[in-house]
Formats: sequence, structure tokens, C-alpha cells
Amino acid sequence: MFPNRFLRKSYNDKRLGSSFNLESYQPLPVAYQLRGSILRRIGAGQPVLPEIDGREETKADVIRALLSGAHPYLVSEEGTGKTRLARSLTGLLPEVPVIRGCPYHDDPKWPSELLCPRCRESKNPVKEFGIDLVPGTKRFSRIQGNEYTNEAKLLGLKDIQAIVDGKSPSDPQVFTGTGVFRANRGMLFVDELPAIRTKVQVLLHPILEEKKAILEEYNWEHPLDLVVIATGNPANFAHVNAIPRPLLDRLETVYMDLPEEDVEREIMLKETFRIRTGQTAGIQAEEPPYSTVEEISRRVAAPWWIMDIVNKAVRYSRICPYVESKASIRATNRALDHTYASVEMENMWIANLRHAYYGLRLALRGRVGLRTDIIDFDNPRKTFKLGDELAADFMWNVFEDMRSEAGLLGNCDRQKLGAELSLLLSSEELDAACGQVPWPVVSRYDELKKAVNWMSKVTPDKVNQALLGEPERKLCNSDEAGIADECNYSAVEMLANICVHDGTFDESKAGPLFIPRKFKG
Repeated sequence: MFPNRFLRKSYNDKRLGSSFNLESYQPLPVAYQLRGSILRRIGAGQPVLPEIDGREETKADVIRALLSGAHPYLVSEEGTGKTRLARSLTGLLPEVPVIRGCPYHDDPKWPSELLCPRCRESKNPVKEFGIDLVPGTKRFSRIQGNEYTNEAKLLGLKDIQAIVDGKSPSDPQVFTGTGVFRANRGMLFVDELPAIRTKVQVLLHPILEEKKAILEEYNWEHPLDLVVIATGNPANFAHVNAIPRPLLDRLETVYMDLPEEDVEREIMLKETFRIRTGQTAGIQAEEPPYSTVEEISRRVAAPWWIMDIVNKAVRYSRICPYVESKASIRATNRALDHTYASVEMENMWIANLRHAYYGLRLALRGRVGLRTDIIDFDNPRKTFKLGDELAADFMWNVFEDMRSEAGLLGNCDRQKLGAELSLLLSSEELDAACGQVPWPVVSRYDELKKAVNWMSKVTPDKVNQALLGEPERKLCNSDEAGIADECNYSAVEMLANICVHDGTFDESKAGPLFIPRKFKG
């Protein structure tokens, strides 16, 4: 353990029950830290973003994006609380050690190639400079977007005094980092991204894609560890510049509406001006503890049919007549990531179709361009709802094509299967709202049992098991009560949709099962 003289203040880690111990501390990327804090709150039944009232769908999509290691882009008209939501996310970050005086908050345990030029020059920067501890609420750098936002505000500028003192203008130590570099090991908040000129916005591309800032003038690429939270107004607003599609493809678009009337009334009462006593001033939320790699590892699974639906739905979006700009491969990747995140948000193990829908609509929202003739530019809320309806339509079309696929359900009699599903879902023995169907219930219906067994049996042929993590392989093959029951529910929901498209099962009898709807136009 490093002597306390290297620490500016004492740090009590309640989990370790001792002062901060640099030897036992293990650095984790910011995205992992956020994921760990979110999973811990979900597991404890605590609200993840208690500072934000209402807007449950918005908060859910932000949480979904962060669990997937993605960067949320909040879109709405002015005055809806985008900035407040962005800043509240710092409450999910733990306090971390930094090398004292480092302009880029270098971690004392980073290898030299990740350090800034100043820290890299030292043989032992911890011993030479010491350590500070930075709370999560301070790990936040804001770039205010407007027509004057330029490269200097986004990345940095030259230190004229350093040049006067004899350093070369091309020496990286002459460079003084600004917004992006100050966000290293924290959050970069880009407020009003579309207000920044497009040619300046593109500077964010390598930061999102490669996690590095590229400074061509200095022949220097500096790695960065940060999560970007961006905000912006809808496309029809004044002073809105186009966001390059490659940049938008690396963000998860989330619409943030005004709160409902009753929620706004509560906000009004809570935040009206009043004299506050010293007892309430300056109260800080408890810092989240450090997470371990084991804690943040994914422990959920998606059956092969959910993977198929996600993959095929994104592919269908590229031929949909209502779409002008096609989704990238990244959309497919993110859709599955967000599907997994949706399972984690509900403290479940196995993905079902509703989870897939949540994953698809978030992944596609900013990655497909709708036909301009169906967009209501004066009503962004309606436009976002339209995009979400199309995500369901993509799934509907996948089922429409799938129902005629040869050998899809083995030799199952779909007419009998539809009749059995009707009986099952109308019976009092089943509470499908819990997301589980016990095997003894499934086994009472011959065709349903046959279909579910077939779906399980063909799993090795449908998914390359080598591409799955060990926890996911175990979950997909688990016969443990609860896990297997969730897998049965997912299978029953899938079969119900196929039978709806076959005409052998009445959609009105589906109850809590998720049945995607066709877009009416």
C-alpha cells in the first residue's frame, strides 16, 4: 500500500473496510463502471435515475444504452431536462484515483502508453506527483455547442508560453487539452450537438469509434477513456446542422419529451424557490462502490430464435419502403446488445420478443432515415413514435416471411399447436405476465411440447456455440427452475406469433404475450 503522503485525503472504502488501497485497486473503463453501478441498483431494487421524475421510457432507453456500453444522444425540444439527465448520470460513477496534477486524470495504475506526455516522462509518476481522489460528480466535462464551437474548444490549443520558454510548437507538451481531454476517465457532455458546425462534429468520430483523440499537427494520437452523452434539438429547429451519418451511427438516439402533467406538478412543488436550511444543503449521495469484472460480466442469454428475429428485422429495415437511409451492421450489433440490456433491466435471464423489440427500436432509431413524406417535422414526438412503430413492423414482416419457412418447427402440426396455445393462454393455471412458463404446464399439450423440444434440440445447429460466452452457453442449456421457465416463455411467445401469421391462433387471445403489429402507414 502506498504511504498516505501520496494521498491528499483519506478514502474510506466501505466494501474493503479500510483506507484506499492502491495495490488492491483495479482500474476499469468508465463504461464498465457505469454498467456495474446500474446492475447493482437494479439488483437491489433501487431506482437507477431517481433524480429524474417521470419520462420512464426515456430513462429506460438511456439505461439500456449504458448497459450496452453505448453513448446516448438525447433529442427533444428545449426545456425538457436533457442537461439535468446527463449530469445526473455522474451519480453512477464512483470516486477514482488520479495522478495529482495530471491534466487528463491519468490512472495511477495505467501502463505508460496510456499516460499523458507529462506523466509518461516520469519514471514513477505516483511517487513524484502523488494521488488525488476525484468523486463521480466531478468526472464531467461539458462542451456547449454553438456556431462558435471550434477545434480549440473541443480538443485543445497551443500553450504560447511553453513555446516562448523554448519548447517546439510540434511538441505534444505544448498542447493544452480542453473539453474532450478534461472528460478523460469520466463523461463528455456535448450539449446541442447539431448546433456545432458539421466539419467540427467529425472530430468526435475517432473518439467514439477508436477511443482516441487524433492530433495530426503533433503527429500524436492520445487514448481516451470516456462515455459521451450528447443532446440536440430535432432536425427542423433553427441553428441545427446536419450530423454526419457515420457519427450518428455511433450514438443511440433517445427521445426525451416533457413530463406528464401530474409529474410536472410534482417537479414544480419540489423545485419552487424556498429558503433551505444548512441541514439539507450540500448533502451528497453515497458514492457507488467499485465494481469487479465478475460483477459486470453478462449473465443473460438470447435463444437462437431471438437472435434470428433481431438479425432478420434489421435486414428487413434495409428494404422497407418507408425507409430511405439504411441501417449499418452496427445497428445489428447494437440491437442484440440492447436486447441483452433489456433482460438485465428486468432482473431476468432469458430474452423474449419484447426485449428484442426494445433493443431494435433503440438501435434503429438514429440509424434509419424515414421517408420525408411520412415525417411530421412540426411534431418530433409523433415522428419518434412512428419510428418505434416501424421497428415493430420490421418484426411483423420477419414473422410473415418465417411462417412459410420449410421445416421451421420440425413436423409440428400448426393447426393443433394454435388450438393448444389458445387453451393454454385462456387457462387459469398460467400467469404469463411473470415471463415464465413451467415445463409441467407445457408438457400437458402434445404439439406445444413437441415444438418447444424441437426449438431446444436444434440450438447447436442454429448458433455457433464457440461465439457465445460461457455464462450464455450454460443459461441456454440450463434446466434450472426459473431459467428454463423463462426460456419456455420465450419459446411460447415465438410460437404464438408464428401461429398468428399462420391464422391458427387468434391474436386477441395472446394476453401478455408480445405480438408485433404491422405498420398501417
